[in-house]
Amino acid sequence: MRRQVSANLQLDVTAPALLVLQLAVATHPAQERLTLTTADGLLPVREVVGPHGSRVHVVEAPVGPLVVQYSATVDGALPVPDGGEADRLVHMRPSRYCPSDRLLATAAAEFGHLTDPAAVVAAVRAWVARRLVYVRGASRPTDDAVDTLLQGEGVCRDYAHLVTALLRARNIPARVAAVYAPGLTPMDFHAVAEAYTGGTWQAVDATGLAPRGAMLRVATGRDTSDTAFVSVHGGLADLTGVTVDAVADVLPPDDGTGLVPLS
Repeated sequence: MRRQVSANLQLDVTAPALLVLQLAVATHPAQERLTLTTADGLLPVREVVGPHGSRVHVVEAPVGPLVVQYSATVDGALPVPDGGEADRLVHMRPSRYCPSDRLLATAAAEFGHLTDPAAVVAAVRAWVARRLVYVRGASRPTDDAVDTLLQGEGVCRDYAHLVTALLRARNIPARVAAVYAPGLTPMDFHAVAEAYTGGTWQAVDATGLAPRGAMLRVATGRDTSDTAFVSVHGGLADLTGVTVDAVADVLPPDDGTGLVPLS
């Protein structure tokens, strides 16, 4: 399968800032380009490889308009990152947006009768899909999984947080991945959960908005605080425009059930 992805960000930097970008496909593809352009030309950028192969690009941005452009072509599947048992233990703990300790009673009441981890994963996905309504703009950036459950609506990040928190509450390692998602409508960055079951990490997407088999990993973490596509530190910058595109020469069928790893 060949997948082509791109992202274009426009920012207005009003005070010199350190920008942290997570736009690049997690594993270096054969064809890739990243440029950061100001009124005075191209900016230098350095790459830092984080946990799970996430590639972070760091840049000192001067005052003025900044355009960030990324594109990549990926042929075939990419490896699924596995940090071993220590990493899996990290992803069994509560985190900022996935407070699994506050959902222990809910998870036990709804899924406590299930003993097979794969069955728990399937049941959590289906339950979240039924409980939530996908509404663009319905949630705040500070909403966590409990807020989402109470509100009953949200976007992909909210679905991923709730799935992840409920799985952790049933002692299944779970994490969040930011992805490019061919077939997604409307096109944007996308977030899904991943569960460790059957000896590997499997994608869980309760939104059902795109086939998991065509997704490309960008960043992986405890929740979306670890996977933001742009973060601003030590300065001021406004995001004024975002355009994302992701296409695949084949969109595999996916009814949301079954075990599908991100590639």
